[in-house]
Amino acid sequence: MTQLRIGLIGAGGIAGVHIAGWQALGAHVTIYSRSGAAGLVADHGIDEVLTLAELLEASDVVSILTPTPSHHEYAMAAIAAGKDVMCEKPLAETAVRAAEIANAAGAAGVRLFPAHVVRFFPEYAQARKTLDDAGTAPAELHLSRASAGPADGSWFYNEALGGGIIRDQMIHDIDQARWLAGEVARVSAVQDPPSVDGIVPRPVRATVSLTHENGAVSHLSGEWGPDGQAFSTTLDIAAADGNTIFYWPQYGAPSPANEPGDYLPVQDVATSPYTLQIAEFAAARSSGGPARVSAYDGVMAVALAEAAYASLATGAPVEFSAAAVQALLPDAGPR
Repeated sequence: MTQLRIGLIGAGGIAGVHIAGWQALGAHVTIYSRSGAAGLVADHGIDEVLTLAELLEASDVVSILTPTPSHHEYAMAAIAAGKDVMCEKPLAETAVRAAEIANAAGAAGVRLFPAHVVRFFPEYAQARKTLDDAGTAPAELHLSRASAGPADGSWFYNEALGGGIIRDQMIHDIDQARWLAGEVARVSAVQDPPSVDGIVPRPVRATVSLTHENGAVSHLSGEWGPDGQAFSTTLDIAAADGNTIFYWPQYGAPSPANEPGDYLPVQDVATSPYTLQIAEFAAARSSGGPARVSAYDGVMAVALAEAAYASLATGAPVEFSAAAVQALLPDAGPR
């Protein structure tokens, strides 16, 4: 069997787990990055190239791990070269640009895999399975996510560059809420303290409420805290009668957390959600079958984040139309 060739663009904090995941599948990994690649080359024994053209030539699949403002440029270049693309969330800064990527991939006949890795964390996958097995529609969901904030002065705090706590951190739970409770009809958001001239303060908290088309309501909370704050998440799903369908952490256990300052949840390579995500994407690519996260899912998450920012701007809930987002995707392929 021919060895799969993976071209990695970007050498930031997420790169190590992606490299480990691909190598666990026996793939050959090449990296292109404007900075920071030397340590990854030394630690993982991967190859480095100095130009995007070289990377595209050396790759069957291109994995984009760069800051959000560059996703569109790199994805469109890879698609034009006939490469399948895996792209870290969010797919792009805006739904229109995300849709351009999805449509280009569909028209070119290549696969686009948005990397919404939380769908592969066992607790969230179990929540989805619990709902499917019970045939029960959730009525109310509570999801939280908190960590130390990104480094001061980074692009993550600049909303014009695709940053912002809702678009970057909370997009995970936006995607989860939609995955668990279905399409959304109304979005409301609050951020404390508010951004000033498009720059997010730190520390910062935000809440987003999603009213789903089926009447369910999801309450999401996110926090970028001070240096040293541990990473933690929670998930609580209730039925219409108020009974709990799913709760995590179970039995009042403390929320799963890293040592203070760690960037990602602690994980073993073999069972890492990043490895599971990569393995599923590789299998879908090989078989031509669907993946757990579609191009449509990636675009929809960006559109919902945009709606949350529209709510912040107006101070009021905004109506959301899944059909309008679908209309942006004539060539994107299966949902």
